[in-house]
Amino acid sequence: MGDGRLEIDGVSKRYGSTVALDAMSFDVRAGELFGFVGSNGAGKTTTMRIVLGVLAADAGEVRFDGVPLDLAMRRRIGYMPEERGLYPKMKVAEQLVYLAQLHGLGPVSARRAVERWTERLGVAQRRDDEVQKLSLGNQQRVQLAAALVHDPVVLVLDEPFSGLDPVAVDVMSEVLRERRAAGVPVVFSSHQLELVERLCDRVGIVRAGRMVACGPVGELRSAGTSRLVVNAPSAPDGWADGLDGVTSRGREGTATVLELAPGADDQAVLHAALATGPVREFRHRLPSLSELFRDVVTAPASPGAPSPQPPAPQQPPSPTHPAPAAPTLPSQLSAPTASPAQPSGPGSPAADVPRNASAMPAPPGTIPVASASPDPRGTADADDPHAVTSAGGPKAAAGDDGSIGPDGAGAP
Repeated sequence: MGDGRLEIDGVSKRYGSTVALDAMSFDVRAGELFGFVGSNGAGKTTTMRIVLGVLAADAGEVRFDGVPLDLAMRRRIGYMPEERGLYPKMKVAEQLVYLAQLHGLGPVSARRAVERWTERLGVAQRRDDEVQKLSLGNQQRVQLAAALVHDPVVLVLDEPFSGLDPVAVDVMSEVLRERRAAGVPVVFSSHQLELVERLCDRVGIVRAGRMVACGPVGELRSAGTSRLVVNAPSAPDGWADGLDGVTSRGREGTATVLELAPGADDQAVLHAALATGPVREFRHRLPSLSELFRDVVTAPASPGAPSPQPPAPQQPPSPTHPAPAAPTLPSQLSAPTASPAQPSGPGSPAADVPRNASAMPAPPGTIPVASASPDPRGTADADDPHAVTSAGGPKAAAGDDGSIGPDGAGAP
């Protein structure tokens, strides 16, 4: 009996001499929100595409519930691509019903699911509108509805909060918490690290195709280098320069934030601050996730590790993401190493888009299903990044790794 985990086990990917993934290993547990963060080009999107079957790994395995993923299982994944993956001239409800039927729902169940999720995500009043007439934020809500409409057992979301206003962020955050409470493993990428820190149970930080830190947010913060906050209003700029083992990390209001190396004397810092005048605040605090992220991605690569490589022109490099047994951030971490694209399928006049799910080609971002009709544009192949479908629409124009999409759009 499985335990409802999504496992990425020793997954590697290479493009010629470029190592995109190097034995990436991590898991997302049942009922867990997992934040997958890294710089642009670190490989987050590529990892997700391998999970979805859009890309084939050179080595390693992806499993759910202890069983290697196959096509039938991938039908049960909800995927939300970073780029817009919807037919712009197709109506919201019509499109969501079609996608639900691609994932095996009958017409009645599909319509009920669409009503449920458009209501929950606040776009019920826009069901009869073309997608292109919606704001970018509402398009993002529809994209999430497309990932949820078939009641997936796993959620894989690429930058789901991009372009959302604070109210929409709250709505989407609550929906993800509900999915977590229902036992669904949820993995999402985001550059909004304050949101990741607040929302996620565990976080993995990826650098140049490798997982360099992974664990519960609190443990990662505790293992990082602590900060010293000193509010000395009369202190001139650079007052702490020259103190042994002390590095200035900027200011928070009128306070100076300092990083102390192991063994550095905080009392020497206090004496230096008092020498400039009164000290109103002097306290240690843990680093934020944003500070940890900067420390990790700027740490020198260990000797002999592969250097970060530019992405291959047509195929996206992807990260490898081993989770350490005990989450730690050692003082010297070894770190080896789009603009939206239009669907390549029908996307011109609405009259050109078939309304029948059995006749209409799948958007190039949905997971292929056995019941779907052949795409008149060609036969899909699991290794073809333009052919796989996601629960949310056209696969991929450009991901975090700078890959090129089906319409030639480059990464942002």
